[in-house]
Amino acid sequence: MRIAIIGAGGVGAVFGAALQQAGAEVAFLARGAHLQALQAQGLTIRDETGATLFAGPVTATDDPAAIGPVDLVILTVKLWDLATAAAAARPLVGPGTLLLPLQNGVEAADIVATALPGPEVLGGVAHVSARIEAPGVIRQTGALRQLTFGRRDGSMSDAVRALDRLCRAAGIEGGASDRIEVALWEKFAFLAAFAGVGAAARQPVGVIRSVPETRAVLVAAIVEIEAVGRARGVGLPADFAARILAALDERPPMIRTSMQQDLEAGGRLELPWLSGAVVRLGAAAGVPTPTHAALLGVLAPYVGGGPR
Repeated sequence: MRIAIIGAGGVGAVFGAALQQAGAEVAFLARGAHLQALQAQGLTIRDETGATLFAGPVTATDDPAAIGPVDLVILTVKLWDLATAAAAARPLVGPGTLLLPLQNGVEAADIVATALPGPEVLGGVAHVSARIEAPGVIRQTGALRQLTFGRRDGSMSDAVRALDRLCRAAGIEGGASDRIEVALWEKFAFLAAFAGVGAAARQPVGVIRSVPETRAVLVAAIVEIEAVGRARGVGLPADFAARILAALDERPPMIRTSMQQDLEAGGRLELPWLSGAVVRLGAAAGVPTPTHAALLGVLAPYVGGGPR
């Protein structure tokens, strides 16, 4: 299988390296110093102890036309770059090419389909903790590498089954799902609630869930997302909110979301596609979302990076 990965940061690099080791022909689209390092010295992935998980040459370029049509395009750029990245992927598209965006939120597939009409866009959910430590070097925290994907109508295809087999050979958990919309909303509820409350409180999950008043805000944020999802016709399970809260209760107490880390570093925020999306989708469905409206209002001055 020929695969192009647009965005060779933590998520793209970890999955790309695993798929390459399983026999796929993988090409990375990157830029700047990271691209130069990948071309000159290859890709290195280390765990939190410094042990090497992967080290070797990779194909890397900043020109999609140099790669040509592939079987699968995985998009791992930030949400604010997604439409531009998708439009630029046109030279990678041939007959039967699948597009797989792995961004946070529940709007990525629609963004890609609008920016690059024609090829089929799968829904995708990624669970991995990794970041660029230095040009050409990725630091992965924990061993989890989970990628869940599927056709948005719930059906299966030969191409999706082939990708499922490749992921299993690569040691990637998850695989093909006939309920990808539910998986997307599960991650959305987990992340949008945690990211919004965590960033507003400037606290890790252990504090958020242990302070009664803050926990109440977290629960309200989850319940609002559930209500929006149900109003949009997503077949969420009866215990949806309880499952999301239980997952947050099980996380190590010091973890923070990437949005909170971006906020603390003065970086740009994915807020418009998290709490902002809850408010926007809720309004369209006639569902009130006061908790996320408040989180959006509190954090809006920092969306572009630092207070405005």
